[in-house]
Amino acid sequence: MRPRFAPASIRARTALAMTGVSLLVYAVIGIGVDTAVRDRIERDAFRDTRRAATLWIGTIRSPTPPPPLTGVRVPYLQLVDASGSVVSASRAASGLPALSTLKPPSGDQIQSRVQCGNGRCLVITASRVSPEKAARLWNGQTHIVYAALPRSPLLGTHRLEALVAAGVLAAALLTGWATWALVGRTLRPVEAMRTRIAEITISDLSLRVPQPSGDDEIARLARTANQTLARLQDAMERQRRFGSMVSHELRRPLTGLRTQLEEVLLFPEADARRGVEDALASAERLQAIIDEMLMLTRVSTGPRAVERVGLAALAREEAARRGGGPPVRVSADEELAVTGNRVQLAGVLANLLVNAQRHTRTDVRVTVRRADDDAMVTVEDDGGGIARADRERVFQPFTRLSEGRRRDPGGSGLGLAICRAVAETHNGALHVEDSPRGARFVLRLPLASPDA
Repeated sequence: MRPRFAPASIRARTALAMTGVSLLVYAVIGIGVDTAVRDRIERDAFRDTRRAATLWIGTIRSPTPPPPLTGVRVPYLQLVDASGSVVSASRAASGLPALSTLKPPSGDQIQSRVQCGNGRCLVITASRVSPEKAARLWNGQTHIVYAALPRSPLLGTHRLEALVAAGVLAAALLTGWATWALVGRTLRPVEAMRTRIAEITISDLSLRVPQPSGDDEIARLARTANQTLARLQDAMERQRRFGSMVSHELRRPLTGLRTQLEEVLLFPEADARRGVEDALASAERLQAIIDEMLMLTRVSTGPRAVERVGLAALAREEAARRGGGPPVRVSADEELAVTGNRVQLAGVLANLLVNAQRHTRTDVRVTVRRADDDAMVTVEDDGGGIARADRERVFQPFTRLSEGRRRDPGGSGLGLAICRAVAETHNGALHVEDSPRGARFVLRLPLASPDA
């Protein structure tokens, strides 16, 4: 669940999160930079003071040496005796008391530190004159050279921290802005798709969402959305056509039923029982049509139970049930199993066998065999066959050829449509192929995997 005070926009949430994360990362980097700069400035200052002290000690040749020549970098140099008196000093340190009381021990002749006082801070190095030179010039008395320079203003104030903090904040805000711009550009096609989808209505499914180029996630989403809209449009068109055909097919039996009932009411002298029987027959036809329409709808859209089904055994069972008509001969070299709804597949075979027995002259032949990765069931008769132009039309709901109407006047024309719908829901196909005799219906279904 989204936090209560979180922005509703993905763009805003991403930019805000990225700004927070970058602020944390840049803050850690800034602390490291601040520490490194401070250490580098102090290290350079100590190096310069040590070098200046060492160089002056090397030039001392008399007990009272002349003032040293100093550079701009290290202006303060003093030679201090054991009592703390200044023996010699540079121009900047002349007249000043000893710069420090720091006295390196004999084991460590040079030491450095930062010393603050009187409103200023100095970087000071104290270097002990070697015992040999002290014995030659001052009878062994200890003398110390102090070299100092003012501490950098960056180290004495919080200016460096302020500069680092400003840089960290600016970098974090720049990262957040870049994230805002990048996410906005990335989501621009999504917003275009949302706007277009909002324009699509159930009465007009012809619109499609803009599809960006490339093969990234958004492009694939747009293609999937357009494919879904195409399937939805096709389903709606088929539903409209189906509804139109249903209304057309139901109108005739309803009209006949109404006429029969009106005849009974308007003509009392007519045979009322006969009229009721005719009306009941029309009602039964209506019920049969509605039941088959419901079955077609359930097959096309409803869930189905799945199990392993042996097609050869199923074909033999359905052939055995058709004992009242022309003989049905089943040929199967092996038992081929598919995965599906046994009741629905049995209904397909039963429907195909009934149609074949209705049109055949001598017998019906059923063949079950393997075709690549599919199981193929062929139902053949030796009747008049189906013209090539009608081989797809016979699978449309309520389509009945003249020969079919003659042989089965009470049929609804939904049987083959239901059979094809069952085949398609099982990822298979049902169609009519060329045959040297009669009609040849071919049902193809994917073979079941060994572990199904």
